[in-house]
Amino acid sequence: MTQDDPGTFGEAAAEMANETEVEVEAPGETDAEVEVEVRRRISDMVEEGAPLEPSDLESRLQERTADLQRLQAEFLNYKRRVDRDRDLIRENATYAALAPITEVLDNIDRAREHAPLDDGFKAVAEQLERTVAALGLTKFGEAGEVFDPKVHEALSHLGQDPDVAVTTCKVIAKSGYKIGDRVVRAAQVLVVDPADQ
Repeated sequence: MTQDDPGTFGEAAAEMANETEVEVEAPGETDAEVEVEVRRRISDMVEEGAPLEPSDLESRLQERTADLQRLQAEFLNYKRRVDRDRDLIRENATYAALAPITEVLDNIDRAREHAPLDDGFKAVAEQLERTVAALGLTKFGEAGEVFDPKVHEALSHLGQDPDVAVTTCKVIAKSGYKIGDRVVRAAQVLVVDPADQ
């Protein structure tokens, strides 16, 4: 639309809608700022010669303001959804990369139980453990913990123990691993029950 060819209000409104869609993405715009911008654009169109009635102008202003507010809300929802999806993808990728390493960590623990680690192997083992810990992998499962079927896998039942009040992990066959609250591998345990009173 040029100064020589004012066009119709529909063309001007479509042009205004196209121009304002890009501006909706700017974070921090308030409803008042959006309304001021819409009023300014409509004023510019009126000055360019677009035939508008005051009542039509106000009605269209309200429609455009509502459209812009909807677009802004949709964009914010889209942004939240993308952030949530990105976090989920990151968590799943970390899980997929670290799950197989738990067996290597088990072998390091078995080597420690057998004999003290040599200097070179000890340094590599400690570096690997620090690296997976920095990525969020945490080890759990200690003898004496209360048995929780969400994080423990009972391999065997060892009978009753008068020293415990609830079902308890007596022996840890394999430690468990978590990333945040997500269990990578349940701790494999041997359990005891409290003695009958």
